[in-house]
Order: sequence, then C-alpha cells, then structure tokens
Amino acid sequence: MSGRSRAAVRLAAVVTIGAALVPSAHASPKVPDTAVLDGARLQQTKVRLHRGDPRLRQKLRILTTRADAWLNQGPWTVVDKPRPAPGGDVHDYLSQAPYWWPTTTPTADNPWGCPYVQRDGQRNPEVDSGTDRLDAGKVFSSTYDLALAWYYTGRRVYAEKAAQVLRTWFLDPATRMNPNLNHAQFIPCKYDGRSIGIIDFSQSYTSVLDAQALLATGAPGWSAKDRTAMGKWNADFLGWLENSDFGKEEGAAANNHGTFYDMQLAALAYATGDRALARRTVLDARAKRVAAQIAADGGQPQELARTRSWHYSTFDLVAYTRLAAIGRHVGVNLWAYQGPAGQEVSRAVDFLLPAATGAAAWSYPELEFHRYAASDVVHAAADAGDRAAQRALPKLEAPPGGDLWALRPAAEQLDSIAG
Repeated sequence: MSGRSRAAVRLAAVVTIGAALVPSAHASPKVPDTAVLDGARLQQTKVRLHRGDPRLRQKLRILTTRADAWLNQGPWTVVDKPRPAPGGDVHDYLSQAPYWWPTTTPTADNPWGCPYVQRDGQRNPEVDSGTDRLDAGKVFSSTYDLALAWYYTGRRVYAEKAAQVLRTWFLDPATRMNPNLNHAQFIPCKYDGRSIGIIDFSQSYTSVLDAQALLATGAPGWSAKDRTAMGKWNADFLGWLENSDFGKEEGAAANNHGTFYDMQLAALAYATGDRALARRTVLDARAKRVAAQIAADGGQPQELARTRSWHYSTFDLVAYTRLAAIGRHVGVNLWAYQGPAGQEVSRAVDFLLPAATGAAAWSYPELEFHRYAASDVVHAAADAGDRAAQRALPKLEAPPGGDLWALRPAAEQLDSIAG
C-alpha cells in the first residue's frame, strides 16, 4: 500500500471515530428530567464533550476515576447491620446520633454506657459501626458518580453498577430498605429514633433522584420495571416525609434541618410528578427559610452559633442553592427573592466570600475549617448572576480530587459532615 493510500485509510478512520463521538442533529443525547441538575445543560455539556472540549475532557477523567473506584465496591444493604433497629425489622434504616457520647464504661448490665450526653461538633466514632449511615452515604455517592459517568461516556459498566446498587438498597425484597426513617439518629437508652435523623437522607438523597433520572434516559440494566418500582419507593417515602410526626417536626425546624427538609420534599415531589407540591414548597421557602433564617447582612444566625459555624453555613447553603435549582424547574426564581430586611440567598453566599477566597479569616467558631467547603455554593451563586461570586471564582480553593462543577452543576457538601 502506498503512503498516500495509508494516509487515506487513517483519515477515514479518524472521520469514522469522530462521527461516532459527535452526536448528529438527528441523534442528540436525551435531556434527563432531573430534579436538581439542569437536564438541558447536561445535554449541552455531553455534546461539547463529544466534540472534544479539552477542559471538559480533563474534568471527565476526574469523574470516571471516581466512578471506576466504585465498580469493585458494594452493593450495600440495610440488612447487613449487626443488630436491627429498635422494633426488630432489619429492613428499617438505623443510624446513631453523631454528637452523643456514653458517660460510663459499658458493662454487662449497661452495654451502651448510658446515659449519653451531647458534645456538639465532636463525632462519636461508634456511630460509624453497627448502623446503616455510612453504607447509605456510599449508595448516594456511588449512584450519582456512576450515573453521571454513564451519561457522559455511554460505558455500560457504569450504568449496570449503578442499577445494581439501587436495586439492592431499595428494591430487592431480601435486601430493600423500608421507605421510612423511623430509627434515624437514635440515642441509646434515650430515643429509638429522632426527627432530626431525616437529614441523613435529605442532605444527599436528591443526588439519587437525579441519578435515577439520568439512568431513565436509556441506561442498560435499568429496566422499565426498575423505574416503576423506584418511583413507588419514592412516592411512599414522600408520603412518610409529609405525614409522619418526624417529618412534620423536621419541617418545622428553623435551621439547616428545615432547609434540607424543604429541599428533599420539593425534589421528591418533582421526581414523582407532583409539580404543584414542588412549586408550593419552593414558594413557601421564601418567607419560611430565606427571610426567617438569613440575616440582613447575609449571616445565618442558627449556623453561626454552632461549634462548626463555617461548615454549617456552607452546608445550609447547599440546601438553599439546590432548592433554588428545583425552583427553576417549576417556575420559581428563589435567587430573586428578597426578604423585608434585604435577606437573600446570594447575600448569604457573599457573606462567605472573604473567607472562601482567603482574603480574610473566618471569625466565628470552627473546629475544622476547610476553605474549599464554599466552592460549590459560590459556583451556584455565580451561575445565578451574583457578580461578587463571579469575581471570586478564580480565587476559590478546589476541593480534594478536583472541581467537577462543569459536569455536575449542583452544589454538594464538600467537607466532612458530622450530623
């Protein structure tokens, strides 16, 4: 074969590969009906990736590295804990209050070392053994990473793994979780469960809802039967969240617990087709959350009073910015709302900018300061048009493992959580 012929063959191969990577106008990727993430934006990002955007390709390598790490882990199930929740049903989710500690050495007559006392911000290491909380966190993180990686790459192995994790935790009769949180954040010898334990799910479960929406665009291994069963689980969980005493108590909380409750309620409503409830929840959050929980200067008094005030200020803003993202889908611009004293979500983000950019020290109590914890909420504010946040972007500290905002533009809690 001549040199000219070999060159022609190589060129044809390049053209063929390029055609496979770049969706045509008639075969553009499906827009996922995500609750928090902007499905149209994800679709556009996927097209740009397939056209070879070098910055997005670099971000994709970070995402696929994370997804690859999940392939040989799990699946996880609530029935694996060494003892069931109070009441004896191994299918009930169980977690232990993170800031409560025994006061005496355990004995045969007092195996827990009761009574327990609270040490705010100090995590009792025993809560990470014998309960379901760490495994639930792995379910949430893995399905999100895997579903995103499948959506952007089309690699079957990512979708099939995400489907396996979801079926094992939520659907398979032998291993499924009951759709309630009756025994979340129990305190030994004191409470069998508490309403504030709802935050075990509300802080991250919206990622699972978005993972399901991504898989629903045609992922191999995630069948119509799976989608229907998962929709039923979500509807049952939404019913429990709305109507249980614990759900009502958590919804009345005047701090990050209340904000996250609203976010979870709105997202579940949207995902299960109750768009009216989703819209009403975001509308009500204007006066109930923004005006009531954010001060005129942008500080969040309930969070600033904590021993981990930086963590909880950024954490609460994850809920606000995700709630605003859900509002976008149902015609409510939460970013545009201003309370009677000038309270705004963007002002709460701006309150963090001096510390987030390293321009000033954080002047409130904080046991474990991580500047990068604010990165995602600053991204969210910048996307919403906050000019101070836009100017701050180049000065942010990237979170460990890299900044993935370009591929999953919805705020995540980036530093460690302790309750």
